[in-house]
Amino acid sequence: MSSPAPRLPETSSWPFELLIGWRYTRAGRRTRNNGFISFISFVSVAGIALGVAALIVVISVMNGFQKEVRDRMLGVIPHVQVLSADGAALGPHWPSLEARLRRDPKVTGVAPVVQGQALLAQGNSLFGVLAWGIDPALEPQVSSIASHMVAGSLSSLQPGKFGVVLGEDLAQRLGVGPGDLVTMVVPSGSLTPAGMIPRLRTLTVVGLFRIGNYEYDSSLALLDLRDAERLFLTGAPTGLRVQTRSVDDAPLVAQQLQAQLAPTLVAQPWTTQNRTWFEAVVIEKRMMFIILAMIVAVAAFNLVSTLVMTVTDKQSDIAILRTQGASPRSIMGIFVIQGAVTGVFGVLSGVALGLLIAFNVDPIVSFLEWLFHTQFLPSSVYLIHTMPSDPRVGDVLTITLIALGLSLLATLYPSWRASRLQPAAALRYE
Repeated sequence: MSSPAPRLPETSSWPFELLIGWRYTRAGRRTRNNGFISFISFVSVAGIALGVAALIVVISVMNGFQKEVRDRMLGVIPHVQVLSADGAALGPHWPSLEARLRRDPKVTGVAPVVQGQALLAQGNSLFGVLAWGIDPALEPQVSSIASHMVAGSLSSLQPGKFGVVLGEDLAQRLGVGPGDLVTMVVPSGSLTPAGMIPRLRTLTVVGLFRIGNYEYDSSLALLDLRDAERLFLTGAPTGLRVQTRSVDDAPLVAQQLQAQLAPTLVAQPWTTQNRTWFEAVVIEKRMMFIILAMIVAVAAFNLVSTLVMTVTDKQSDIAILRTQGASPRSIMGIFVIQGAVTGVFGVLSGVALGLLIAFNVDPIVSFLEWLFHTQFLPSSVYLIHTMPSDPRVGDVLTITLIALGLSLLATLYPSWRASRLQPAAALRYE
């Protein structure tokens, strides 16, 4: 037997549309004669929940990936770098420029650097490297390399000793460790009758570092500042590495510094050094949000079929309510409430599931890698080898509101059709 037809409550502190809509939502799980409707309703809720969870997890992972790579990059590169516009050395007056930068209240550290490209050779191995000449005493002010040493220390770089500190991955590729000798070949050579002869220098490996970013761990070689000046024939630093109080304010600080510098100098914030990578990540995040939001929309509009079948099943109830004085607006409100409750339950379930996975995504991925004997994030391709996650309140709220809006939108048409149902037509065959 079907459930008894609802009647308008005579006295209640709640609107009768809310009471009947909630009753229909609960009755869909109890009655036997509409099991198929209950199944479709369950599929709608599950679809919304999975779509919302997938959107939260993917956006959180992309946030974490962007933050992790950015932080590891900023462990090596400074917030702002002051260079000559023509790429030459800064000249003999660079100490006065350094002192002026240190007086800026927004600057927390300044260190000179000599940058160049070279080749490192050991036996039959030969690799291109980024060679940086640094001041070991000042380098901790602008980078975290000193705190990521796995062997030796930056203080082992002594002027005239021609020592070198290598990224751990680079050292492994060369097959060297602390105390071993490597040969550095720089392009600024000597012109002879036989042509240009590159400059070669034997260096002693005095330390290894691992910053966690494959790009630098596999290609960066650090020398003492004065040794690098001699090797690259610069006579002075080629740039000043500047650390600011805030990472996010670096572009503004660079703009302000540029106004104070000579026209021959350029202040570059960290965002310009890797602009294409960060812009690509932002675009990918937006596209993934749009694509997964469409999946949530498809799941939300499954509520349309659920409510259409519910309206068909409840035609006699609708007719009785209309004859008792319920207005078309009240009938529409009943089914809007029923669909909204279903949508809210699906969205909240998806948020809970998504946050649960987002906060535990790294151990989940580690278990799957162990289970299938594979590596989802090779460090040589993705710069990092762990699966980071950074759930943000703003993203979760945006996803929740969009999913709730789509769920509510999906209830409007079936509810409007229910409100247009005429009592005589509904009771004709009862």
